[in-house]
Amino acid sequence: MSETEKITINVGPVDLGQIDLLVREGFYSNRTDFIRTAIRTQLATHADAVRSTVARRMMVLGLQHFTRDDLEAVRAAGDRLEIRVLGLATIADDVSPELAADTIGAVSVLGAFRASAAVRRALADRIQ
Repeated sequence: MSETEKITINVGPVDLGQIDLLVREGFYSNRTDFIRTAIRTQLATHADAVRSTVARRMMVLGLQHFTRDDLEAVRAAGDRLEIRVLGLATIADDVSPELAADTIGAVSVLGAFRASAAVRRALADRIQ
């Protein structure tokens, strides 16, 4: 499983030229290094807002992984999960679409959600 997600951005020519100048002058090793640094700086600037929003929305911050055993225990208890994650939520490959549909009421992920294609189809109407 990859530690990163690839994104694509469009940058105007003047901004791109300034980035390239900073790279050429040795402030950053390449464009990607500049962009990652800029993203981290903005996230650090808004860290308090992120923390308070996560707490208010009762979200998991980081990684949350659900195994077949986890979901079978939820089904045995007669419960349903409301998955709320800021980061990465994953459902194990051995989880059947039926088990996922029986135990997961809603999925709200800001970041990345990884599950088999069959499980994603079973939960399609519950993914926000």
